[in-house]
Amino acid sequence: MVCLFSGVDGALLALLDSATVTAWRTGLAAALGTHLPASPGPSSGATVGVIGVGARADLMVRGLRTLRPCGPLLVHDLHPERAAAFAARHDGRVVTSPQTVAAQAGIVLLATSSRTPLLHLADTRPGQHLTTLGADEPGKRELAADLLDAALLVVDDHELAAATGTLATPGLPTTPRLSSTAVPTLTDLLTGAHPGRTSSDTRTVYAPVGLPWQDLALSWLAHERARERGLGRDFDFLG
Repeated sequence: MVCLFSGVDGALLALLDSATVTAWRTGLAAALGTHLPASPGPSSGATVGVIGVGARADLMVRGLRTLRPCGPLLVHDLHPERAAAFAARHDGRVVTSPQTVAAQAGIVLLATSSRTPLLHLADTRPGQHLTTLGADEPGKRELAADLLDAALLVVDDHELAAATGTLATPGLPTTPRLSSTAVPTLTDLLTGAHPGRTSSDTRTVYAPVGLPWQDLALSWLAHERARERGLGRDFDFLG
């Protein structure tokens, strides 16, 4: 549960389901982190591939389609029936493996709990963008070290990425290029402090850990919209 308190007097304003809030903020923040470094692509939009079809992937696709034109959608999941349902909801097509997704998609979205890499450098090609949501705690890895080393890597927080996220990937070279000053954050791209992609041949990877303040921002927005539209249920703890 997320408890939203007033910053003025500490009053409890709302109780929200934490799984829903986290899915929305993770998916939408990842959509933005995909849109900024990814290649502009053709006017009709690049083919988008999805590996892992939970709630986060659903919201990534919805958010990305709001931010840019997207081409055909390819879907893979360990559970074929889940993949088929996801593809039906988003007008996509099911494929048989992560490698098939990477071979055909210009943008690849990964949202799994895998602890072994699903994609290596040889599975990708220059110019692709990959967003990996799986590296959000120690031991979870969706992308191999050789792929991360070859790509322009973008994170949401240097310290967290180094402690528990992608920068802690075993086998990732410890070089100045991978230092906290060389790996840009999403904030750096948003503010222009880092140019992001500078070549159409650059591989890019966005690898967020997830930041609690994003839950606050989304919870406040949900609270405001609920009040405006008369949604939810008011209650008084004091009776």
